[in-house]
Amino acid sequence: MDARFVGIPELVGTPSVAVVVDVMRAFTVAAWAFSRGAERIVLSESLDDALALKARHPDWVALKDGPPAPGFDMVNSPGMLRSADLRGRTVVQKTTAGTVGALAVKDASMVLCAGFVVAEATARLLRTRKSDSVTFVVTGEDGQADEDLACAQYIARRVTEEETDAAEFLRRAADSRAAAELAEGVRQGVHPDDVALCLELDRFPFAMVAAIEDSLLVLRPLPSQADDAAI
Repeated sequence: MDARFVGIPELVGTPSVAVVVDVMRAFTVAAWAFSRGAERIVLSESLDDALALKARHPDWVALKDGPPAPGFDMVNSPGMLRSADLRGRTVVQKTTAGTVGALAVKDASMVLCAGFVVAEATARLLRTRKSDSVTFVVTGEDGQADEDLACAQYIARRVTEEETDAAEFLRRAADSRAAAELAEGVRQGVHPDDVALCLELDRFPFAMVAAIEDSLLVLRPLPSQADDAAI
């Protein structure tokens, strides 16, 4: 498998298969939302679009980066979201990097969204897909976020190698600028457990696949046992 690792500004053309990585915290939050029963996640282009969707669908749950804000139900924190009851709900998510990266490759034949919490399920799906070329979109810091690059490199390694030690990749993520900012309270809307939750390797048994549905980019979980039948 030919793996490319690019930042959002470096994207040129439409990749065949794209894996969009945001460890801290968009796609860790998305995975937790699915674990709490969410049916789907609509990835929104802007805060205004997210609020407009919420206004049209009052039963949807809207969340964003940063501190709480009028019109939004939650913030982009796995620690805060992990106790929520989202059974059967649609979540609208707008973040600084993760949702932007996914929307940038929305026309790819397959779009996966990932973090460490779904790393193995994502790698397994890529193995099943047998893609010759995969573009990993490193969303944080214009492609320089080491937590996202480490996770992308780990997933790429797991696609082709049965035995891959995750320790060094997780250490890089733990030592990243994003982890420090979350731990030190530089970012708002943070729970003390957020960093630890973002570094839980393979916490969930599903990959997350994004596709256009009724002009919206919608993220859904794909359980590992369904992979072979779905591809």
